[in-house]
Amino acid sequence: MKKNLGILLIIIGAALQILATFVPAMGDLLDQNVYTAGAAVLIIAGLLVHIFVNKKLGVDED
Repeated sequence: MKKNLGILLIIIGAALQILATFVPAMGDLLDQNVYTAGAAVLIIAGLLVHIFVNKKLGVDED
């Protein structure tokens, strides 16, 4: 599960971005920029977590 944590964060960030774009009710709750910034933070954090965890665990280990 640790090996896939970064990918999971990226998927959650992308889903948040998709929801913020296509669901009009989310735009009414808060400013659209909050969702965009949150999604960007999740995607970048997920990418960094994926890189560092896989370097620490090694490529061949499960």
